[in-house]
Amino acid sequence: MRLRTHYVFSTGLLTLLDSGIFHEYFYYTLILCGIVSVIGNSLIDRIGHKEIITRYGYISMRTPLTHTIPRSVVWGIISIIPIFILLLIYYYGLNYHEYYLFSINNRVILLTLLNGIVVGPSHMLLDVFTERGIYVKKYGKWRRFALAHFKYDNPAINGLAIIVGIIMIYLAYL
Repeated sequence: MRLRTHYVFSTGLLTLLDSGIFHEYFYYTLILCGIVSVIGNSLIDRIGHKEIITRYGYISMRTPLTHTIPRSVVWGIISIIPIFILLLIYYYGLNYHEYYLFSINNRVILLTLLNGIVVGPSHMLLDVFTERGIYVKKYGKWRRFALAHFKYDNPAINGLAIIVGIIMIYLAYL
């Protein structure tokens, strides 16, 4: 799928998950989820693709470095580290006090961690429908697995995923 499709779909999924805990802070949650989605999906796609030169030119290939489900979780958590550190500095500053232990700030930090865990598998969920799929380990070797074999730039499938992402954002708003 196109990167913008990943952004919208992941933002919708993360916002829908977070709305159960932070329904009264919808716009704050939407912005936070959008930032996590852009950073996480960009990291997974930038690190997880390599270009191979052939006689027909350059071909972009996915690698098992980021396009497996367990590794996508790890890359999702790595992608939120800058946000996590900024939130810790913003909420706690340089002085940590005991009364912060069960405050709303800890819920924001835990939600950010949850978003980091979910952003990677949401990327894999969309990539499993493309022709190149994702990687699974079978008999000790990395094999590609795809549920459907749509091209990554298929406008109908990308549009459908974007619409589903927008619907999830709308459901989170309700």
